Amino acid sequence: MAKDTPARRPERSVSPASDKSKQLKSKPLQAGAKPALPPSVSHSGKAAAKVAPTAATIKPAAAADVMSVRSAATPSRLPKVPAAATAAKGTGKHETKHEPAATSKATPKSDSKPGAKSDSKSGPKSSARIVESKPGSASAPVEIIASHPSIPARSEATQKAIAAATPRQNTPQPPARQLGLRATRPEEVANVRPLEVKTGRSHEGRAPKGSADINGYNAAVRYLLERTDFERSRSVKYNETTFKLERMEQLLAKLGNPHQQIRTVHVAGTNGKGSTVHMIASMLQACGYTVGVYTSPHLVELRERILINGQSIDRAVFAEAVKQVAKAAEKAGVEPTFFEVVTAVCFKHFAEQAVDIAVVEVGLGGRLDSTNVIRPEACVITSIDFDHTKLLGNTLEEIAREKAGIFKKDVPAFIFESEPAVQQAIAEVAERVGAPLRTVNKDIDYSARFCVTEDLGPHTRVCLYTKTSRLEHLPVPLPGEHQASNCGLALAVVDHLKTVGFDCPEDKITTGLAATKVPGRMQLVWDRPRVLVDGAHNPAAVGALMRCVGAHVPYDSMICVFGCCSDKDVPGLIDKVNLGADKVIFTRAAGNPRAADPEDLQKLFHERSGKMSQVARSLPEALEMATRAVSREDLVCVTGSFYLVGETLKHLQHFDRSKGGKIPAQVPERD
Repeated sequence: MAKDTPARRPERSVSPASDKSKQLKSKPLQAGAKPALPPSVSHSGKAAAKVAPTAATIKPAAAADVMSVRSAATPSRLPKVPAAATAAKGTGKHETKHEPAATSKATPKSDSKPGAKSDSKSGPKSSARIVESKPGSASAPVEIIASHPSIPARSEATQKAIAAATPRQNTPQPPARQLGLRATRPEEVANVRPLEVKTGRSHEGRAPKGSADINGYNAAVRYLLERTDFERSRSVKYNETTFKLERMEQLLAKLGNPHQQIRTVHVAGTNGKGSTVHMIASMLQACGYTVGVYTSPHLVELRERILINGQSIDRAVFAEAVKQVAKAAEKAGVEPTFFEVVTAVCFKHFAEQAVDIAVVEVGLGGRLDSTNVIRPEACVITSIDFDHTKLLGNTLEEIAREKAGIFKKDVPAFIFESEPAVQQAIAEVAERVGAPLRTVNKDIDYSARFCVTEDLGPHTRVCLYTKTSRLEHLPVPLPGEHQASNCGLALAVVDHLKTVGFDCPEDKITTGLAATKVPGRMQLVWDRPRVLVDGAHNPAAVGALMRCVGAHVPYDSMICVFGCCSDKDVPGLIDKVNLGADKVIFTRAAGNPRAADPEDLQKLFHERSGKMSQVARSLPEALEMATRAVSREDLVCVTGSFYLVGETLKHLQHFDRSKGGKIPAQVPERD
């Protein structure tokens, strides 16, 4: 969409024809003052006002050429009439042209020079016209009459003031699909911006062009937002050129290879990566170690991706690290992506803080991911399912091979027992690279059972037996049967770390596991009525969420606030939502350019389900609709996208959870 000039951003609208308007009265303009403008002309082509009998009348313009324009800077409405034949085309500049007023026999011709007086005292003065044309346009220039016969001719300074106040032509918006979505409302297209841009002052000022311009946290965020971001890109080529590990290695080399100075655990997979990462980190922290955690995407603020013992990286430290990474990129002669810069910041920060170990989550895939430059103590692959099929493959075997691309020679790899075809694909990669593969529930004794106790309610308990550990009946800290396998993998990894020098007593492992918290996963964020958020973003994850809610959260009825990315398996997601929701409100996250249009989602839902549904223009509106429609015993579940969950958490920061009640769509003003 064409942007207006920053100094003057006029608001445009087409107004219906008015019956009459008052005669234009104007005083001489002072320096810097805004000129008074004439009444508008109606769409029918008739003049919106009549002048005094002694004055010349303005000839009506053709109906096709007439438009009313309203500007915040110039409130008077301006008629748009055909330009004179002598107006220059394509000059891109304003011109002034004085013509004699027409139709009145008593009116003499005015002087051709600006500011010249009429020969007749009773006749009207000359009328000034502003001719505006678009550079390179084949259409006739736009001529706006900016004076009245009863007003004296204006000086050159006045003409310039009028030209400066003239609104620009209204240009059509580009197709919404160019922005990676099919928006049904113009305001939705305008709101599609990354979440950081909508977090107050982080978008103020110009984006830094280089490391020298990064002088604080906001500037660092602006620098990152200017980088190529595959997380928000609708179309990505997944190959060795786009995802170039050599570029990441060159960048880290200029930083002194910080990734080689820390011990790590590398975690890949389709679902369960974040949960497994946090369980491993929580157990190691309880054992007395300083643990770094790197995950993606973030929910509310970018710094959430980089944690040490649960604490986000400091703003000033983050800004300085981004500046150093930008400087290293300039020295290396490379143009890093958004994820590459943040990953480099992560390794640099962990090395400087001398963490004992870092648990690193893969961003996308595994083989070509920017994190795949580390040589970890252990590699982990969680459950494999269909996601990012256009990039990683159309079969589970192809996806599994991409995930297994993180395997390294002589580095133990851990997976949970799964489908034979998937296990075979992973085993082939492990054998090819020389990584010892260990399968939980096959090579490692494991068991799980569902139970209910007074203190914990419904939950799953697991047992794991190895040569060095005997872990029995440990409660899985996160709800859902799918979390049991993630817990088994986390316990197996910590047990392995005991063999490479880490001291992990079983009682501390138990304590650390119980303390695991994962933001955005089955998280209750509002009490009355209950609002639960979960970042399930593919059919398998949404199906697991619905089963988990049914087993762990009693409710009378559930309203699901749902939005997802358009490049996902949308029919599969819709079917899984239909399993648990009694009513669905479709919406979109404002910070996600890949978001599917909610009206398209509703149409598909109606084709596959007979349940009630609504469409909300924004997430705050959807929350207000949902919380207004439920009772105390009902449940509102927000899911389908991490972007949607993050926007929910950010919106609720402005309200007092303890008060409960309907969640307003409007954020209250604060001093």
